[in-house]
Amino acid sequence: MSMLSTGLLSKSSLLAQAVEPSSKPISANDHINVGVIGPGSRGKELIRQLLRVPGVNIAAVCDVYEPRFAEVNQLVGKPVPAYKDYREMLSRKDLDAVFIATPPVFHAEYAVAAMNHGLPVYGEKTLGFTVEDCNRVIAAVRQTKQIFQIGHQLRYEPWAQKTIQRIAQGDIGTPTHVYAYWHRTDNWRRSVPDPKLEHLFNWRLYKETSGGLLEELGSHSIDMANWIFRSQPETIVGSTSIVQYHDGRTVGDNVQAVLGYTGGRRMFFSAITDNAMIGDSVWVYGTEGSVELTLEDATFYSATSKKITEASHTAAVDRGVKTGASFQTNWEMPYRGFGDRVRLDAAAEDPTLTACRDFIQCVREKRQPLASVEVGYASAIPCAIGKEALETGRTMNLPALPSA
Repeated sequence: MSMLSTGLLSKSSLLAQAVEPSSKPISANDHINVGVIGPGSRGKELIRQLLRVPGVNIAAVCDVYEPRFAEVNQLVGKPVPAYKDYREMLSRKDLDAVFIATPPVFHAEYAVAAMNHGLPVYGEKTLGFTVEDCNRVIAAVRQTKQIFQIGHQLRYEPWAQKTIQRIAQGDIGTPTHVYAYWHRTDNWRRSVPDPKLEHLFNWRLYKETSGGLLEELGSHSIDMANWIFRSQPETIVGSTSIVQYHDGRTVGDNVQAVLGYTGGRRMFFSAITDNAMIGDSVWVYGTEGSVELTLEDATFYSATSKKITEASHTAAVDRGVKTGASFQTNWEMPYRGFGDRVRLDAAAEDPTLTACRDFIQCVREKRQPLASVEVGYASAIPCAIGKEALETGRTMNLPALPSA
């Protein structure tokens, strides 16, 4: 953990909202100079997508692991000014926005510092590692009136947006349950060139720097449930354990969580790392139908109507006696066929590209994005408190968004 304690690693609604501009909007012809804190695997992916957005210049990067700098230079195609201390990078006078792609334990510190320097922030999920972190970011956005976008790229998937619209229109009746799965055959461990870099490279495996599968994967699914239910959860309970990978990690290799929403609505999240059956999918169950969302598409299903009568429960006769059978496959298995695939007017682009493009446009137009700080709060709080809920097995209450 020595490298984690120095330098860099010291410790909504569907519609975007306008913010009070601190200056006139940036012209579409002007370059947006972007600084990236944490150009690791996710950070480099953001850079790749930003290079596809017209008018964006990667002006600076910051990381404690110096080999990242050469990787960025190769990716960008030119030398990019590099820093080991984020404070030095934020002191540059030519930056227009900052992207943060570090471990979540540092998100709040960097986001608040960037906004206090007058810079819009695109922060990868989660919003904060603790409840206090989340509250600090909310307070900073309100105080500085800076643009903040959370990295919930699923909000920018066109098939997800269309699905949410159809759910809101009543296509599956009233949504009551969301079942989300993130199943993989992946031990989540990265190879390390030097044992001293274990915690730097494999930060996801340790409680000091990671909220585990609930935070890294479940936060996306929780955000989808929040979007579907149009509210944030009130409670969380669950379990976790190490069942397969006994390799020194301190976070579980499987997670099961149940989140409670108003009106008795529920979300169930399952993540396992030794079997990929079901994969990455979200099932939404409503009173009149269901819909499955994947990372590529969405499909609606309608139930076959059935009429339950007195005879329905007494149809089985055995040796002259009516037994009151309660299960018949023609009633209980009504979903058949390929369903109604959500159709798009045009081919969908990578949602990370869409998210990056929208953030840059928000910076130009001085407006808050679709994936706002409030969206980030509603998905981060269950993860922050969920760590304790999973360890103890207790049902934990979740605080609402702080009042302005």
